[in-house]
Amino acid sequence: MSTLQTNILDIKLENPFLLASAPPTATVEGIENGFRAGWAGAVLKTITPDNLILEEASPRYAALKDNGRIVGFQNIELLSHQKVSYWIDAINYLKEKYPSKVIIASIMASTKKEEWQELVKILNETQLDAYELNFSCPHGMPEKNIGMAIGTSPDISKLITSWVKEVATRPVFVKLSPNVTNISLIAKSVEEAGADGLSAINTVQGFMGLNLDTLEPNLSIVGKTTFGGCSGKMVLPIGLRCVAEMRKVSSLPILGIGGISTFEDALQYIFVGSDAVQICTEVMLNGYDVIHKLKDNLLNYLSNKNINSLSELKNIAISKITSHEKLNKKTKVYPFINKSKCAKCLKCVNICSECEAGALSKKENEIVLDKEKCLGCSLCSHICNAKAVQMCG
Repeated sequence: MSTLQTNILDIKLENPFLLASAPPTATVEGIENGFRAGWAGAVLKTITPDNLILEEASPRYAALKDNGRIVGFQNIELLSHQKVSYWIDAINYLKEKYPSKVIIASIMASTKKEEWQELVKILNETQLDAYELNFSCPHGMPEKNIGMAIGTSPDISKLITSWVKEVATRPVFVKLSPNVTNISLIAKSVEEAGADGLSAINTVQGFMGLNLDTLEPNLSIVGKTTFGGCSGKMVLPIGLRCVAEMRKVSSLPILGIGGISTFEDALQYIFVGSDAVQICTEVMLNGYDVIHKLKDNLLNYLSNKNINSLSELKNIAISKITSHEKLNKKTKVYPFINKSKCAKCLKCVNICSECEAGALSKKENEIVLDKEKCLGCSLCSHICNAKAVQMCG
């Protein structure tokens, strides 16, 4: 019998889907709606000491679209504007009303030991299940020497994690940034400091460009803009790479985040080593009820494959990922063209000639291959709209 239930650090999740720390977890009312819809838990929008001043810009969102479909999202939103006392009451209320749901407190403070420890000591008195240290917000906070400014330094990340671990009475996850040259180095640093788990990724720092008609920024605040955090489908490969790199150096539990909109996306994170996943942008674009399709489709997949639990799929991609140097360079695949599907559009012929090889040509109304010229690159199979090209050994 297949199940979506999972257990992380003795924290029981009814399914692997958590709401990420973001606008959908900014209020008690929103989190309740998510719980009722079927989410296993929520990472609260990042809680900070009451003395941290947060000033938002308006607007603060932009979207990257392809034929009207949002394929990427950008935000310059900051952290929770609620007082710590609000979250104390919220956590206790939510846990009492929804005892089976998991609540993780995302927290952030300055680089002062007392600020982190005082915040943790206060939250220790609530019924929360775990902490998530936000070392990775890529905008607004780095200017205050926090957020990503912490997460890009192995030493500072390690130090603050050790401060939190001195006083925390719940498991501590550390949320890491993709905006670094070596995320595995940061992961090892916080693990050495005692972190119980890892979360990755936060948003990828990017720029949404200018409007071609007005020449104003697509995310314009009185004519100015700033680099912001990009999310959505566009960051999925980056998130998967980061989690895979972390898994190769760490056995800690990982909460995978970034670009998840379908159950297939979630599975990819399990394949590279995640124990569960967090989702934000898909919820912001389509609402809490996306959880229904996520759960149903994932359970159907497991049942159809006769897989009992997600733990059977965890890490299976890791052994398949190696360095370019170690890849087999002796084998080559060639395109096979299905004549019944081929539209004779010649796109593959033209692109092949323009991208180095020139191995495809048209002869007697058919596409033919010159194996001596073929590089085996597979480009033709990807650009064929008729799906008539298949790579074979």
